[in-house]
Order: sequence, then structure tokens, then C-alpha cells
Amino acid sequence: MSDMTDAAQSRLAKRLPLLVILAVAIVGFFTLRDYLSFQTLADNREALIAFRDANYLATAAVFVAAYVVIVAFSLPGATIATLTGGFLFATFPGALYNVIGATIGATAIFTAARWGFGERLGARLEGSEGIVKRIKDGIDKNQWSMLFLMRLVPAVPFFMANLVPSFLEVPTHRFVISTFLGIIPGAVVFTSVGAGLGDVFARGETPNLGIIFEPQIILPILGLCVLAALPIAIKAIRGQRDL
Repeated sequence: MSDMTDAAQSRLAKRLPLLVILAVAIVGFFTLRDYLSFQTLADNREALIAFRDANYLATAAVFVAAYVVIVAFSLPGATIATLTGGFLFATFPGALYNVIGATIGATAIFTAARWGFGERLGARLEGSEGIVKRIKDGIDKNQWSMLFLMRLVPAVPFFMANLVPSFLEVPTHRFVISTFLGIIPGAVVFTSVGAGLGDVFARGETPNLGIIFEPQIILPILGLCVLAALPIAIKAIRGQRDL
């Protein structure tokens, strides 16, 4: 009986970080949507600039920490945070701060999910048979390419790209490297939009977040997607020849 209790407590302890993340994400969704918004940034822009000018290093540190919290707890406002990075720090080093914050936050939720459920689910998938096992084996053989594709394709929600690898036994270093490098194109685009917010505020307009889907932006990103998918296609063709 004691062993069963200890085992249950151990499982609960492992799942607690992810459960806390989920709870905070739900609460944040309903309570922070009106605060982490473009209007909030517009209303506080002068105070933010003044604080940055007086305390640059502290502002950068607080900004990165806030970005980590937003991503780790899947709070609303990640896009606004990215724009703020550009508004406060220009495209560079703003994009670097955004990527660092997003990568650390993504790694936190990846680790929590893997510790709570990922290892157990991964073991079950590894021990499965049929199509499920074939899908997992296919992903295992192309982990780098799949990880980069999830980051580069704009249609894949960021939080899903954080959770799915935790269930597929992806090594942490691969997750971190692919996240950091894979989100750079999108981060640079949105950070550059944020860098131009001064003029947007002056005109009383809102930023054009659909810019990422304009041809001059989306085509190079799709080109990177093709490069990421190329190893998968080559392996598939070789596999068919070997049959």
C-alpha cells in the first residue's frame, strides 16, 4: 500500500509543473487578454521608452524574463511581446532578445510536459505496433527536419510545436537548437514590424501583422521549409528504391 502511495505521489510530483502551467495558462487567457494588447503598448509607449533610456540593461533583462513567462505559461500576448522587442530595442538586438526569451520559455514547457507525460507516452509509442509505430519511427529518423518544419511553417501553433516533441522522445539539445534557429525568420519579421511602431503610433494605426504572408516574406520562409523537408523526401525516395 505504501509503495502504491509513493508511486502515486511521484507521478503527481512529475505532473505538477505541467498542471501549474495549464492552470496559469487558463487563468491568464481570461484575465490578461485585455492587458497584453497593442492598445496597452500604445498607451504606455512613452513610459517604456523613458524607462529603457534610463535603465537599458534592466529593461532588456526584464523584457526577456517577461517573454519567458509568456511563452512558458502559454499566456496571450506573445505577438505583442515580439513587437515590443522591436519597439524598444530595434530589429537588432530586439530579435535576439525575442528569440532568447521564446527559446527559454519553450524549453521550460517542453521539459515540464516531457517530465510529466512525455517519457511515459514516448515509451508507449515505442512499444506500440502497426501504423502508430511506423509514424513514430518515421519521425525519429527525421527529427531535425521535422523540428525545423514545425518552427518554420506559420500554420503550426507555437505551443503545439513545444508540446509535440516532448511526447516523441526528442533530445533536449535538438529541441533547443531547432527552436532557436527555426524561429529566427519569423522573429526577425515581427521584430522589424515592432521597430516601426513609432510611425504607426504617430498615424494612430495598428501594425500590419499580415506582412508575414506577403510574397517577399513568405516565399523565402517557404524556401527554408523546402530545404528542411528535403532530407525527408530523399530518405522516402531511397526507401522506395530499396523495396
